Order: sequence, then C-alpha cells, then structure tokens
Amino acid sequence: MIAAMSTNRVIGINNDLPWHLPDDFKFFQTKTKGHHVLMGRKNYESLPPKYRPLPNRINLIITKNNNYQAENTYIFHSLEKAIEYAEIQGEQELFIIGGGEIYQLALPYADTIYLTEVDASLDGHAYFPVFDKQIFKETLRSHHASDERHLYSFNYVTYQKK
Repeated sequence: MIAAMSTNRVIGINNDLPWHLPDDFKFFQTKTKGHHVLMGRKNYESLPPKYRPLPNRINLIITKNNNYQAENTYIFHSLEKAIEYAEIQGEQELFIIGGGEIYQLALPYADTIYLTEVDASLDGHAYFPVFDKQIFKETLRSHHASDERHLYSFNYVTYQKK
C-alpha cells in the first residue's frame, strides 16, 4: 500500500487531495513506476485526465459496475481477481493506491505500507484505515520539513508486516 494521510487519517476531500506536496508526489511516482497499481474507480476518476491512466504503470481498477471501461487499464470486479492478475503477470510489488474503501479491503493482504504522514489535521471525506501496529512494525522514517513548496511538514514512513 502507498498513501499519504493527515494526523486525523484524512486522505482525500471531494475526490481530491487536501494538500499539495510536490516531493511526496515525486516519491509516489518513483516508488510505483514500472509496477502494477490497483485503485478503485472513484480514485481513478479523481486523477487529472492527463494522468489517466497513470503513465509507466499497469493500471488495475476495481469497480462494481460491470459495464465500466477505461482505456489502457484492466478492470476487475473484486480485489482478489485484481491481485491474482498482478501475481500471474509476475508483479513483485503490487501497489494499492486507494481510495479509502480499497485501502480498507486490501489491508489484510498488505505486507508493506508506505505512508506519508502529513503533519496537519484536515477536513476530508476519505480516510486511511486504522491498522494494528502490533502487526505492522515501523522500519523506516524520514522527515521532510515544510518549505516554500510544502505548506505542511511530513514524514515518509515504511511499515512492514511482522
């Protein structure tokens, strides 16, 4: 899983991010490039059109809509089928990229969580699920201070399943 969340677990508001953090965006791009990324339909549709599908990645979309189509993507109607597809394709690190419902569904399957923890409490409509820190151990933390390009400071944190 890869996500950014505020101190109150917000990951989105009105199908958008509640912050603009260019270095976190670059981190996401670098980490997921060349991999399969799995997302829900609403998350896919929230991407700016110029980034649909996310370039240099295999885009997997989960939807309940049997007639849904999105050019140059793979559509699935269950999380399990999407994960199975990525495994068959030889993916070594499938990235779950949201939104909130998909993170909740995928949490039992996750072995690594790359979480950008934004130092702000913000309003939002989508949340990252609470996960058990007895099951996931923090293995890496790197601080990024606020600056002229980043209104909020944040930490890149990696959690590994024990």
